[in-house]
Amino acid sequence: MTKQANDIQQTPSASSTELKRGLKARHLTMISLGGSIGTGLFLGSGTAIHTAGPGGALLAYILIGVMVYFIMTSLGELAAFMPTSGSFSTYATRFIDPSLGFALGWNYWYSWAITLATELSAAALVMKFWFPHSPSLLWSGLFLVIMFAINYLSVKGYGEGEYWFAFIKVATVIIFIIVGLLMIFGIINGHTAGFKNFTMGDAPFHGGASAVFAIFLAAGFSFQGTELVGVAAGESENPRENVPRAIRSVFWRILLFYVLAILVIGLIVPYTNKSLMSESVMVSPFTLVFKKAGLAFAASVMNAVILTAVLSAGNSSLYASTRMLYAMAKDGQAPKIFAKLNKRGVPVWSLMATAIIGALAFLASVYGDGAIYNWLLNAAGVTGFIFWIGIAVSHYRFRKAYVAQGYDVNDLPYRAKWYPFGPIFGFAVCLIILLAQDYQAFLGGHIDWMNLIVAYLGIPLFLVLWFGYKIVRKTKVIPLKECKIDPYEYL
Repeated sequence: MTKQANDIQQTPSASSTELKRGLKARHLTMISLGGSIGTGLFLGSGTAIHTAGPGGALLAYILIGVMVYFIMTSLGELAAFMPTSGSFSTYATRFIDPSLGFALGWNYWYSWAITLATELSAAALVMKFWFPHSPSLLWSGLFLVIMFAINYLSVKGYGEGEYWFAFIKVATVIIFIIVGLLMIFGIINGHTAGFKNFTMGDAPFHGGASAVFAIFLAAGFSFQGTELVGVAAGESENPRENVPRAIRSVFWRILLFYVLAILVIGLIVPYTNKSLMSESVMVSPFTLVFKKAGLAFAASVMNAVILTAVLSAGNSSLYASTRMLYAMAKDGQAPKIFAKLNKRGVPVWSLMATAIIGALAFLASVYGDGAIYNWLLNAAGVTGFIFWIGIAVSHYRFRKAYVAQGYDVNDLPYRAKWYPFGPIFGFAVCLIILLAQDYQAFLGGHIDWMNLIVAYLGIPLFLVLWFGYKIVRKTKVIPLKECKIDPYEYL
């Protein structure tokens, strides 16, 4: 072990600043499995099919799935070698430029803190399905307290909560696919759905290439959250084995949960069905299919599952933003108070700060016309693609630095396949989505400047953080041979 690592172990106060590795293999696997399963699949998949047809939706999700797979294998190589809760902020700081790491870290924290407010609002709406006349503040406040308590207890509290949240989501999708396939082959309901919905009208590619591209962008947002396994790696019991195992499940998750689910919906529900455009639980594509199978209670079941997905997203939002703030404090990129841990190894000051910001953002969405919150939300909208670009570039530079400093890639605990194609492909696709997300604003006779500003607000904010830190601290891109690589640091 290096002298630096020995010094850390011998420092009396080290225990107060080091996270506890309390996440087991099953926790990490479920965090990986459940990371991208949410309202994007349960509600948004219907809109995708209605817009681009069943074939167009399938194509868009497969292409995005391939991109996410490469991003995750890049993250897997980094996280297995350097399992840290700072994740891509730390990687960018070490392998590219500290100013980029600073910008990525603060953007990640901000993005998930705002997402927490979104999930609090969503949870209240879901509860109104059963209690239509109840106050929204009651449910949002209750769920914030529950999420805070889960994260405050210990990292095992987060891991266990996310394990069961993800388990319910995964089980629902598997049951949905089985029921759907039985309907398609006529085993349930007595008639075969067949492939007629793929051949009707201008299916399977309704709307042509532009519609597929529009879904391509939406699919990218649906998969955001898959990078959570990289943040959780810092508290995994055995990251050099558990992280690769979780990463390897990503491809099959994408194939099973999104592609098969969209295929089932497309075969059973015609893409011309106007109900697919609704964001209501009553007409969720999952609810429509379950009702066709004769399950009268489908809407209530799906509402409960969607509540689980919302709580899972809120739980993860609080965890991820808390850990990122803690890691930045340890690296000197945030106030040092946020690096303090309680006796259970939880960065409680970071947790409280994130919960307060999330609650304030939620209140901003409730009172007044919600304009301030909408701007906050729009500023966070594109950050997921910025993180993924950061992961791709960090991995590319890490591998180059690893070889330049004389290390053998065969010694890596997990080695991403298809390097350097993987990170380059991931970078290119994310950049296209980032820049073309509101391409419609440039079409027609005039440019819609307001929509343009709203869509791209997150990019200038990121650049201000990046170049502001760079100018103040006078940072530079780190030469490959000077990048900090210590194979024993995280053992």
